[in-house]
Amino acid sequence: MNAAQSVAGRRRLSQAELDMIVTAHEKFVTGKQGGKRASLRFVQLSGLDLSFRNLTDADLTASILEGCRMVRTKLDRASLFGCDLRTSDMRQASLVRADLRGACLRGANLAQADLTQADFREGQVAIPHPRKGLDTLRHETRQGEVDEVNFSGATLDGSQFEGVSAFKADFSDCSLRGAKLSGANLKEANLAGAILDGADVKGANLEGANLSGAVMTGVDTSTARVSGASMNGVLQTSTREAVAKAEELYKRCMDNQRWCQTGGKEGQPARLDGEDLRPLGDRLKGLRLTALNAKGACLVGLDLSGVQLQGANLQNADLRGANLRGADLRGARLTGANLTKADLRQAILAPLPLGPERQTVANLQAARLRYAMVQAADLSEAVFDDADLRGADLTGARVGKTSFRKVDLTRVHGLDLSVR
Repeated sequence: MNAAQSVAGRRRLSQAELDMIVTAHEKFVTGKQGGKRASLRFVQLSGLDLSFRNLTDADLTASILEGCRMVRTKLDRASLFGCDLRTSDMRQASLVRADLRGACLRGANLAQADLTQADFREGQVAIPHPRKGLDTLRHETRQGEVDEVNFSGATLDGSQFEGVSAFKADFSDCSLRGAKLSGANLKEANLAGAILDGADVKGANLEGANLSGAVMTGVDTSTARVSGASMNGVLQTSTREAVAKAEELYKRCMDNQRWCQTGGKEGQPARLDGEDLRPLGDRLKGLRLTALNAKGACLVGLDLSGVQLQGANLQNADLRGANLRGADLRGARLTGANLTKADLRQAILAPLPLGPERQTVANLQAARLRYAMVQAADLSEAVFDDADLRGADLTGARVGKTSFRKVDLTRVHGLDLSVR
């Protein structure tokens, strides 16, 4: 992109002018008097600060936002068509269904951003004349560019990357469920630990890409270029044997529930160690599975909301992207478990009473909770020693007497250990 052409014909806004326009837009979004939708087309905004502002449905078509600070900015359904967003700081921004066609995001930081159903495909971009500016526009088709963008921990479910250049982009621990990546250039991209369930990678260039530990259920790589790609520990679609065993495993779970309901007179705690439980889908939702044993089991992406797992043994279980919202995990053993991008909002990980003076605490020693949602969870007295909590959100979580020895708390949000 020619720098002279980029700036030509675009009005430069000051921070004060931009703040006034955004304030009026925020009133428009919330239905307050004096509101006006922001129309920021073809303007020069590079280096300005839009952090924590609400620009839902705003029109920023073909504007220059290079080096802008947009941390946690709301840009849902915003038009960023043909924008220059190079090196912008958009950590934790919300860009649900945003139009980013033809945009250049080279070197931008979108770590932990919500880009669900965002569109990064090519677009026909209007280029102002170097001297005559906006009076004389020429149009050129430009592919979306996200080379070397940091998407680590971001949510990109259903996003559209067809034909996009994402050379050396960092998609580590991302959720890319159902993403359209056909024909994309993902050469040397980092997709380690990414959840790619149902993603379309037809004709994509994955040469030299790091896919180690990625979840690739329902992903057909037969027409993709994968030479030199690291595929160590990739989690593929459930085997026929696992699918065939699903009914038997479900029966064991129902026996566990009956054991809970009858006070131990009927049924028994289920033993599911090492089993692939993904074929069960959402059938475990809300069940009573107290004292369940599922060491090393695969529960990736399962809906376990409201499940009662008091005293359960989930040591080394794979729970990436699992929905454990409101689950009762009192006294559960989750040592070494992988809970990356899991939903633990309102979950209970407090001690489990075993008698008048006995209790057992929830143990998450050495567990991985990268980018997990742990808002408003009860973590009282839980053990997180040596755990990886990078990028997790613990806003409103109860952490009385919780142990965080040798924990990686890089980019953790909402945790204040000084008020305990």
